[in-house]
Amino acid sequence: MGGFFGAVAHQDVTLDIFFGVDYHSHLGTRRGGMLIHDQQDGFQRQIHSIENTPFRTRFEDDLPGFHGQSGIGCISDTDPQPLLVRSHLGLYAITTVGIINNAEQLIQKYFSDHGHQFMAMSSGKVNSTELAAALINQKDNLVDGILHAQKEIQGSLTLLILTEKGEIIAARDRVGRLPVLIGQKEGAHCVSFESFAYHKLGYIDAYELGPQEIVRITADGFETLSPAGKEMKICAFLWTYYGYPNSNYQGINVEVMRYRNGEIMARDEISRGALPKVDYVAGVPDSGLPHAIGFANRSGKPFARPFVKYTPTWPRSFMPANQEVRNQVAKMKQIPVPELIEGKKLLFVDDSIVRGTQLRETVEFLYESGAEEVHMRSACPPIMYSCKYLNFSRGNSDMDLLARRTVQELEGDEGQQHLEEYADGTSERGQCMLKTICEKFGFTSLGYQSLDGLLEAIGLDRDKVCTYCWSGKE
Repeated sequence: MGGFFGAVAHQDVTLDIFFGVDYHSHLGTRRGGMLIHDQQDGFQRQIHSIENTPFRTRFEDDLPGFHGQSGIGCISDTDPQPLLVRSHLGLYAITTVGIINNAEQLIQKYFSDHGHQFMAMSSGKVNSTELAAALINQKDNLVDGILHAQKEIQGSLTLLILTEKGEIIAARDRVGRLPVLIGQKEGAHCVSFESFAYHKLGYIDAYELGPQEIVRITADGFETLSPAGKEMKICAFLWTYYGYPNSNYQGINVEVMRYRNGEIMARDEISRGALPKVDYVAGVPDSGLPHAIGFANRSGKPFARPFVKYTPTWPRSFMPANQEVRNQVAKMKQIPVPELIEGKKLLFVDDSIVRGTQLRETVEFLYESGAEEVHMRSACPPIMYSCKYLNFSRGNSDMDLLARRTVQELEGDEGQQHLEEYADGTSERGQCMLKTICEKFGFTSLGYQSLDGLLEAIGLDRDKVCTYCWSGKE
């Protein structure tokens, strides 16, 4: 996906940008970028691949070359950024988070006005952040340009712009799919995707942008340049998976939500008389752990860690380019605790079940380690639709999703007309899908959190949360 961090101060902000961006490393694996502005020496920028080296390590040697009182940086799962752009609006730096689904149409429309061009990347594709900048530059000022870009783009656009004056312009997506938060300390203000990133740097919470709101940030304060809209569709997956445990979005803490989510799953199973007899409740490391703790607390079953991940040398199983190597890395990372597995009945909670590739290997690993039963629970409903609003790596088509493949196997095209019924584990079709997946993966039982349960755990009004990947509803 991606994340960003920016700061403006009366003193040098290089270290704030360095550590603030680094604290967004859980949001992307491809590229990182830092850009610092000094009133005398102008912009300094570095962009590096972080596919095999963490951001902090990759950028540490660059720090002596940076100095200035304002800056932005990013973790990107897509294109190299931040970019420097010179136009009739002046020289500015820009970084974005989101997705442009109609990029080709927008590019062709741009080309129709002769004389325009883009710097194509080695793949031949246009950098999505450059395209966003081109749309912004079609208007007479940055605010009108941002609003224009957000209107033209099918998908989402959240961004930071750093001007020649050393000011940051922050804009949240038109319906607020991702968060943008402002922090403050003496003589400085910052803007961030994750709130915990600036807490560790001595900033305190100052403001959270509303949907479509555009704000100017300086060392001394911030002001709204374009007001927030009324519609909000913040992504529910921020709480279930992507968000860091310490972060708050719309005033709701990620870790607390995950505990509550697990508790609700257990509560509902108990009320249905469906809670199995198990020796331990466990979480699939690492994002499934808090959901599992909540489940264990409510069910009265002891929590345990039957296996752990070995991450010092391979923190991300998807880093190697070769699929065979990735599969082997995934296996090498799983270290069992035999005393907690052999002869035991285990119930695992995962944050979600997407394609199921690695989960199959996990289950095989548990049985090979001596587990008697393996029950699986997903902390969110079956994922039925690929996200079209954010750049999530969930496959190229809906048929990459385990639930959709299973429906197709059971009923063919006819089954695709009954997805809502299949997503309901209490229905006949839902029960059939659960049974099929259990047989395919070797689960003793399988359960998904309901959409109502998930929304209860988040605690926001239903119409303020995007649940498209589960419901298919806008």
